[in-house]
Amino acid sequence: MTENSSQRPASGPNSHPELPTQYAPADVEGPLYERWVERGYFEADARSDKEPYAIVIPPPNVTGSLHLGHAFEHTIIDALTRRKRMQGFETLWQPGMDHAGIATQNVVERELAKEGVSRHDLGREAFVERVWQWKGESGGQISGQMRRLGDGVAWNRERFTMDEGLSKAVQTIFKRLYEDELIYRAERIINWCPRCLTAISDIEVEYDDDDGELVSIRYGDLEEGAARSASVEGGGGRRAGDASIIVATTRAETMLGDTAVAVHPDDERYRHLVGTEIELPLTGRRIPIVADEHVDPEFGTGAVKVTPAHDPNDFEIGQRHGLPNLTVMDEHAVITAHGPFQGLDRLEARSAVVGALRAEGRIVAEKRPYTHSVGHCSRCKTTIEPRLSMQWWVKVGPLAKAAGDAVRDGRVKIHPEDMSKRYFDWVDNLHDWCISRQLWWGHRIPVWYGPNGEVVCVGPNEEPPSGEGWHQDSDVLDTWFSSGLWPFSTLGWPEQTESMEKFYPNSVLVTGYDILFFWVARMMMFGLYAMDGTPPFHTIALHGMVRDQFGKKMSKSFGNAVNPLDWMDTYGSDAVRFTLARGANPGVDVPIGEDWVQASRNFANKIWNATRFALMNGATVEGELPTPERLSATDRWILSRLNEVVAEVDAYYEDYQFAKLSDVLYHFAWDEVFDWYVELSKTTFAKGGAEADAARRVLGEVLDVTLRLLHPVVPFVTEKLWTSLTGQESVVIADWPGDSGFRDETAEREIENLQQVVTEVRRFRADQGLQPGQRVPARLELSGTSLAAHEDAMRSLLRLQPAGEDFTATASLPVAGATVALDLSGAIDVEAERKRLAKDLAAAEKDKAQTTAKLSNEGFLAKAPDHVVEKIRTRQATAEADIARITAQLAALPKG
Repeated sequence: MTENSSQRPASGPNSHPELPTQYAPADVEGPLYERWVERGYFEADARSDKEPYAIVIPPPNVTGSLHLGHAFEHTIIDALTRRKRMQGFETLWQPGMDHAGIATQNVVERELAKEGVSRHDLGREAFVERVWQWKGESGGQISGQMRRLGDGVAWNRERFTMDEGLSKAVQTIFKRLYEDELIYRAERIINWCPRCLTAISDIEVEYDDDDGELVSIRYGDLEEGAARSASVEGGGGRRAGDASIIVATTRAETMLGDTAVAVHPDDERYRHLVGTEIELPLTGRRIPIVADEHVDPEFGTGAVKVTPAHDPNDFEIGQRHGLPNLTVMDEHAVITAHGPFQGLDRLEARSAVVGALRAEGRIVAEKRPYTHSVGHCSRCKTTIEPRLSMQWWVKVGPLAKAAGDAVRDGRVKIHPEDMSKRYFDWVDNLHDWCISRQLWWGHRIPVWYGPNGEVVCVGPNEEPPSGEGWHQDSDVLDTWFSSGLWPFSTLGWPEQTESMEKFYPNSVLVTGYDILFFWVARMMMFGLYAMDGTPPFHTIALHGMVRDQFGKKMSKSFGNAVNPLDWMDTYGSDAVRFTLARGANPGVDVPIGEDWVQASRNFANKIWNATRFALMNGATVEGELPTPERLSATDRWILSRLNEVVAEVDAYYEDYQFAKLSDVLYHFAWDEVFDWYVELSKTTFAKGGAEADAARRVLGEVLDVTLRLLHPVVPFVTEKLWTSLTGQESVVIADWPGDSGFRDETAEREIENLQQVVTEVRRFRADQGLQPGQRVPARLELSGTSLAAHEDAMRSLLRLQPAGEDFTATASLPVAGATVALDLSGAIDVEAERKRLAKDLAAAEKDKAQTTAKLSNEGFLAKAPDHVVEKIRTRQATAEADIARITAQLAALPKG
């Protein structure tokens, strides 16, 4: 039974410092955390001969502050790393922040606007200096908030995606990819944000249903079209030479950039028009009618307008048919073509174009409002504009295949496993990645252009070209490009550092399923590419999103967003952490409400009060545990259960089942240790002697192990209590409990029987209306059972007086082979109680009769919905249980 014992020397039996009567988290948490950091507990030694365990933090934005999602994710990672550290691993939790290109540039530009200047007034170099100044003064507030939460990160290794080392890693991999022809520059349709004035990736576009309008427009000859519209719209044929066709659009302003109309090659209605030209309204231009299999002949009129410079599908059609790309909007989404509309914003132009078409009689139909899915910038919520633009791209085909293969062949496991399908759906269908952004803050594209068309990619140790006419590309890289290198750039890559040798690949990645595509896939592609097929981590553990108590997404606009720092101020960091951990089922969203945090605060208080009681009564970790034959059944029971819990918790940790391991610890600590064992021990302590000494040692052992098991999830209260109990330096560096293998099923059954007796008698007392502290005479018939040794404890727990000479049993309860006879005469008003129970019995019997009648009615069963029938069955079962319970209570009442 010694596997659970910490291997460091214990304190003397009377050296425990006195604990305050109440736990005050605000007085404990800050000083404890600073002591942990000062003593270097969280630092990781690359030269250690211990087995490594490494996790990188999903780098929060430098503009960010701690929200519940961070607190949730950090609680999980901190629990994993604290446990591994206690298990003897050389543990690295790598911290750092992301430079957050668009978000940070927006923040600084807003600050400049208050001063009446723009970044263009400053110029690029001065603006970037201003961003660095802001970062030094105001950025990274989340680091301090992480300390509040208790994050055990290696602060001495903190990195920033724009620091010198990570910038070198970015330049290195860009050049390698460029030379391997996996990075290229090309003109393609991208997602453009007219507010942020930059391209953004597909996964940074959020789609919402917007109310717009769908207009059907007649292109071509109005007179001939009007005469024959019925045959076209009805599916009939058209004679050669007709020059009228109807298209539908939600973005009428883009028609100014149309360069064709497309129909399906098998559509009989339009086959004779393929290859001819038609007049584009309002412009005077003539555009061809082309046949393309992309067109759905069943949608609308079966004819679609083609605007290659402003729609990704149209761009593909244009490529297949050699159509010109006509751009009609600038970067602000302002119309640049066709005089009457030039200078109008896209939405203003939409109304103006529809008005002009209506005036010409070209609007065939209008549907308003027309709800359809529209892309928005995930940062500023502006409607995205598809735009033809020259950008830098990663050719993801071979990289994505490698990322998929690494999971398929088992080198990387996704947990929970059913999330693998989402991963494969993404990497198996990945389009080339647009990596250039039209910003000034970020890693600038390391490519120089010469006066004669030269293009030179420059690595980190190379001098860029200079001289007249040479200039660097003005764009910066997508933020996810640099964060995709995070598992190895933070370790010193491209140099072969000791940290690289020790901690790459990382052990596990813990992150939300919502950035499986943003970040995880990027790291997989880059890690496998840069490290010759070695993936960046062995396991991807995905968690869900934090939601409010009703399961609704948290949002400031919904009014249900929560600042975890407020909860930490009120209830303590441990309470917030434990609440989040209890909801952490793999890959499943986590509902959370303040009342749950209050309950976790109560749990922390329970741990405090129970440990304080134990210390006041002499609980100790001094010396070896007594051998089993010297222990009572109660002691053997709790030690047996303790080892079972150690094994359960270990199994749940290995399966990332934080909700289950937290629930096991909660019920074991509160129910079995603090309620049953502590209460049962009070009788033993009162008796004194060797049995009491043994119980004090067992209680010390159980608290020692329980606090160590709880520590990764609730680090502060357990640190304060464990060091007070053991006199040792810190639970952070204590040994993780091991399962000694000790089991005593006989003792477990004995205490289970005791618990059953106590529970049933307590229920009976409550049913009879007895006050919890009210004492009644009782005779306990325990002969022939294993409970005889527990009579004193049972009487104490149940408030039962010894039976006197005039004892008359008015109620008898047979439970678990024992019988508890009670004399309730004088303790309750028997007649009043009998009347009350009779009234309750009549109500239950009436409910049973009503539900039975309904369930016997075949007509009702045939017509009623399933959920209604099930509800009535539940009512019937409840009524039957109430009848049995009340009947037993009536029978147990004193006679007379």
